[in-house]
Amino acid sequence: MSQNSRTAASRPAIRRLWPGDIPAFRDHLRRLDPVSRSMRFGGAVSDDFLEDYAAKWAPFGNLLLGAFDAGRLIGVAELRMLLEAGGVSAEAALSVEKPYQDRGIGDALLSRLIVAAQNRGIRSLYMMCLSGNTRMRHLAHKHEAAMEFAESEVKGTLHHTWPDVASLTEEMLGEAFGFTRALLRL
Repeated sequence: MSQNSRTAASRPAIRRLWPGDIPAFRDHLRRLDPVSRSMRFGGAVSDDFLEDYAAKWAPFGNLLLGAFDAGRLIGVAELRMLLEAGGVSAEAALSVEKPYQDRGIGDALLSRLIVAAQNRGIRSLYMMCLSGNTRMRHLAHKHEAAMEFAESEVKGTLHHTWPDVASLTEEMLGEAFGFTRALLRL
């Protein structure tokens, strides 16, 4: 097997999460190590907080994308609509379990999330993180986000064009591929 074949075969499947996936989302959040939890939520959080966070994840206009390895949820990208901004802005958040970090999973999740945001007419996508979150800052820079630095936080803003045939097709194919992989695992 060639190196490219091994790499492609070992990439986690990415698909949209549905209400039935909320227990897997909760379990993923609970498996985050203390540093990853702190980087994701801006400080230390308890298991009870994560339980509540997952249970109250509101699907209205929001989107969760998950990366799966052998059927286990190992990474999540969250798109939260900012309703006070008239529905044209959203916030992005990422979490990847420690054993899977630095493998391009966060980048793949963010890339899919950016396309989904564009297809929903979101003009500005905000990425807030602690100033010490070098992984998130790297991803924001890689995707050409405008960066604003405060004392302990960094805000990255991505501006998008309107949906087009390419972005709609990309999301549709990604959804179809993820759905098909999930069905085949069953």
